[in-house]
This record gives sequence, structure tokens and C-alpha cells, in this order.
Amino acid sequence: MFQTMYPEMIESLPDIDLNLKGVRGKLLQAGHQQVVFFELTPEAEIPPHSHGAQWGIVVEGEIELTIGGVARVFKPGDSYTIPAGVIHSARMLTPVKAIDFFNEPARYRPKA
Repeated sequence: MFQTMYPEMIESLPDIDLNLKGVRGKLLQAGHQQVVFFELTPEAEIPPHSHGAQWGIVVEGEIELTIGGVARVFKPGDSYTIPAGVIHSARMLTPVKAIDFFNEPARYRPKA
């Protein structure tokens, strides 16, 4: 499905505890921030929501992000910034790999 694989050092990170179809993430926890290495399938759809500031980059695939009511397609190498509190959603156009940095310490929890 995916053309590139995350290396073992990333694959060995804990999975995020998130129950959304087609979404898998590996969690790197820092003191006051988190990084998540996402894999998303085309059936994954992230509903509108908001939280602390987020920055991300597409590694593989195409994703349509709607940020503050503006929709845009992001491709490999494209980055995006979502300010704190701004409503956003996502739709996968292909299988997607993305790396996201969250400026909050507990956006995601490791799966038990």
C-alpha cells in the first residue's frame, strides 16, 4: 500500500490510542510537545475539530486539508500549519504518510 516505510526506530514507537478507521500513528513524546508519524488510508476521514497548534509535512500521498474553512490539497514535501483553536478536517485522496508536531503534551496518548 505505501511506497516508503518508516524505519524500525519509528516503527518501535508506541501506537497512538485513536479509534478512527484507516488511521495509524506512532507517538514520539517530548516534555511539552508530541510528534506523530501517521499512516492514513483513503477511507480515513478526520472530522472537524480543534486543539493546540499543529505543524505537519506530507511524506507520501495526497491529503485534502480544510483549515479555517479553506480547503487545499497537500502533496509530498508540502507542509501545513494549523494555529491553536482553528477548526480543521482532513480527507485522504490516496494512502498518506505525514509527520505532525503538536504543541501540547497530551494531544495523543499511547495505546495501552
